[in-house]
This record gives sequence, structure tokens and C-alpha cells, in this order.
Amino acid sequence: EYEMQRRASAHACFDSVVGSVAAKRLAHIEWAETVGEPSALFALQALGADLLLLGQHDPGSAATERDVRAGVSADFAESVLLASGKPALLLPTIFKPAPIGRVVLVAWKATRESARALSAALPFLQSAERVILALWADPGDGEDAAGPDIELGLRRHGVNVSVHREVAPAREVEELLLSKAADVGADLLVMGCYGHGRAREWVLGGASRTVLQSMTVPVLMAH
Repeated sequence: EYEMQRRASAHACFDSVVGSVAAKRLAHIEWAETVGEPSALFALQALGADLLLLGQHDPGSAATERDVRAGVSADFAESVLLASGKPALLLPTIFKPAPIGRVVLVAWKATRESARALSAALPFLQSAERVILALWADPGDGEDAAGPDIELGLRRHGVNVSVHREVAPAREVEELLLSKAADVGADLLVMGCYGHGRAREWVLGGASRTVLQSMTVPVLMAH
């Protein structure tokens, strides 16, 4: 019964938004439902999407507790990210409707995940007023860990970017990253989502987990 009420409420909200959008002829939007295990089915449907929009898990919310009892797991967003491989824009629970992407902080590491997140975020970066590229190096990293010249690549795409270079142990990067986002006034954080595991037993890396749990600004992630 609770699940049916939530679905009806969501559908009503959807209809209201679609009516407003359709009136302006901005986009074609359609409603779709899945029946079964939520994260697995959502991840399957996500394979046909360009960008996912997901919410941060709020362990203190009564609605969240009811969602968990209804079968929506606490790690829904993480499961979908890792299973689908699609980029996602995650909104924090404290998010208030406001423009996203005026000041963007990009956390860069020479990895597949960072590269995929950067590519997905390019439309945001090209329209941003300011883009900060944060390059964190581990004290033990050699020169080979630097990877390609990402600053040059972004400038070739018309991105107004400035580079901040930091050196810190990998275990401290997640806290420094969130602090950096606050310091530069970022309204969007772009980063790779790191996970490992076999079959359906996916586990998030430390930095990805910390950011998803503690983020205060929208985060665009890709695995």
C-alpha cells in the first residue's frame, strides 16, 4: 500500500512537471515503471540513458526507512552507478532548487573512471563560468602517474579552466575534496566513481563512498 501511494504521488508530480514543460515545447518526456528488484531493474533501464538523476541516501529520513522496507535498498544509487556504468548526477538531501554548473570542481586522476566522468560533464564544463581542475598526487606517485594534459584538452573544448595541484595520501583525498568544493564555492563536483567486486557484490572505494555520504553539492559521477 505504501509503495502504491508513493508511486501515485510521484506520478502526479511527474504529470504536473510534464504539463509545464510540454506547454513550452522544451522536451518529450514519458513515464515508465519497473516491477521487481528496484536497483537491478533500474540499472537495466539505465543502459539506454545518457545521464541518470539520483538522490543521496538519507539514513535519518522516515521516508527512507519506509523505502527500505518496501525494497529500495540504502545503496540504491551506488548499485545503479556500478551496475549500469552510466554517468549520474546525484543530488544531496539538502539541495534546494538552484542553477547547477556555474562553478565546477573537477577531481582528476589518470583513471578510466575520471575520464568517463569528465566526458559526461563536458556540456556542463563548456557552459560554466569557472572550472577548477583539482589534481591530487600521492606522495609516492611517480611522473608516469600524471597522465595526459587534461588542462590543455579542456581548453581545446572551450572550457575556462584553472588548475589546482595538491599532494596528499589517497586516504585523505575525499575529505580534502569536499573541503575544496566549499572553498571554491563549487555548485557541482565532477569525479570518477570507484568500485570493485565480483558479479553483484559491488563495493565502493573509500573516496566515492565518503563523497556520496557527505556531499553538500550535486556530484556528477561515472564508473
